[in-house]
Amino acid sequence: MSEEAQAADFVAGNPRLNELPAQSPVVREAILLIRQKAEEDSGHWPLGLSDEFLLRFLRARDFSIHLAYKLLKNYHKWRKECPEISADLRPSSLLNLYNAGYHGVLRSRDAYGSKVLIYRIEKWDPQQFTAYEVFRISLITSELIVRDAETQRNGIKAIFDLQGWRLVHAFQITPTVATRIAAVMTDSFPLKVRGIHLINEPFFFHPVFSLIKPFLPEKIQLRIHMHGSNYCPTLHQHFSEDILPPEYGGKGPSINELCREWTDCVMNSEEYLLSISEHK
Repeated sequence: MSEEAQAADFVAGNPRLNELPAQSPVVREAILLIRQKAEEDSGHWPLGLSDEFLLRFLRARDFSIHLAYKLLKNYHKWRKECPEISADLRPSSLLNLYNAGYHGVLRSRDAYGSKVLIYRIEKWDPQQFTAYEVFRISLITSELIVRDAETQRNGIKAIFDLQGWRLVHAFQITPTVATRIAAVMTDSFPLKVRGIHLINEPFFFHPVFSLIKPFLPEKIQLRIHMHGSNYCPTLHQHFSEDILPPEYGGKGPSINELCREWTDCVMNSEEYLLSISEHK
């Protein structure tokens, strides 16, 4: 790659650079450049500026140095401004929600290499857990899976099963909560959101979605799919039956098995999650 082409890629970004190994000279140069920008800044970097850490942000923005550095700053800014979510990532405090089977991660990726997450709203008891605590589960998962290079390259897709959505859930999603959720989905976390799929959504979910939607960029809005209660035909257009649980018309492991597996993974990662928590 010529110096001119490399410089152009570092300005505009180039998805092909995501496929390069971490030790590639081009990758090494990009890491050096973004670290120099961070060191020249007066910002506070509590999680350090290691090669591995910075590479997450570069891959999330296809190696555009400017956009990757903006994401790095936004990530730290969001964590500082949202201590109710980010200050303490201990999963043990959320064990009852995990054990209820609220959240699982599919073993296999989709056809595009994206990691697939499933959330089941009916397993969330809003009298026991606030929206901030529920969203913390998403942040915990994101912090764990973003360490994987393939996930950095190919992003995530999420399936939200809204069976059991009630007004008591809706009342938890205040404008403040909505804006903070939107911030993470747009430009505050180094993961590419490749798709958001809603199933079993009741009619009174739509006002909540209308609250969040204006804060989302157009590209994210276009990646949101509503499948309704008869969801299998359209959901299977996006996800192979081979990777989905039987509960969702698939041939993979059961959703309860996947939830137990992910719960074990998260609980075994508590020491790491504590190490990256923002303690005030």
